[in-house]
Amino acid sequence: MELPWVLLALAGMGAATGLALLPYVPRMPPTALPGKLTATTFALERPCCAFAHHANTSDTIWLAVAFADASSAFQNPPSRADVPLYGQLPTARSYMTLEMPAAAYACSVPSSGVLRVGGDTACIGADGRDPCNGPLPSPGPYRVKFLVMGCHGPKAETRWSDPILLRRAGSPSAIDPAPTRPSSAPVVLASILAGLGAALAAATIATVGAKTWGSLRRRDSGTRRSYRTHHIPPALPQPLPPGCRCSPPGLGCLAPRPPALSATK
Repeated sequence: MELPWVLLALAGMGAATGLALLPYVPRMPPTALPGKLTATTFALERPCCAFAHHANTSDTIWLAVAFADASSAFQNPPSRADVPLYGQLPTARSYMTLEMPAAAYACSVPSSGVLRVGGDTACIGADGRDPCNGPLPSPGPYRVKFLVMGCHGPKAETRWSDPILLRRAGSPSAIDPAPTRPSSAPVVLASILAGLGAALAAATIATVGAKTWGSLRRRDSGTRRSYRTHHIPPALPQPLPPGCRCSPPGLGCLAPRPPALSATK
């Protein structure tokens, strides 16, 4: 008999707060994405069409981030001035960030793209009151939910996400300072392949050179012409003129001398 009274009490609390609980559950994209989960950030799907009939154009959508063990103790801020900021995360164990107009998650807006939690490093140490989406200081795990904030405070909220654990950075002691020495097998294989390549290149060059030389010789023999000199018959000996006798070579022909006259006549 006590159960109806409990339900009536919960209904009374919901009516008093006026905060609608939406069935949407934030989650990481199911597909593989670059930087989907790092040591300081994680990606979320955009909650498109999740706030239909619960947000006006003047409302804003916030993302509440809390350590998984502190999400149940998170209290929605009554106004924007009371929003817990990023710098309070170490002590408050939660903060709110990624303030967006409600129109950014309307049903007519394409659902492409993701929200990156912890992706803003420029706002670290800023003195302004603007919400910072700074890197997450530890692996967590964390849980997140979306909160619709109007002019008079929160109007609707989603359910908390499942715990999200970030990647852990490698320990410096686990890094081997000595470089890994490469195996000798790849070096030997590379040397053998280089030698075979050089031999193949030399054989190819020799074969091409021989073919080229043979082609040039055949071309030269086809264009060469034989040449014969005209035959000149040898000169025949000419008859000596009458009364001439041959003198020794080179002296020509001499006429015979007349007989000498005797002294006693």
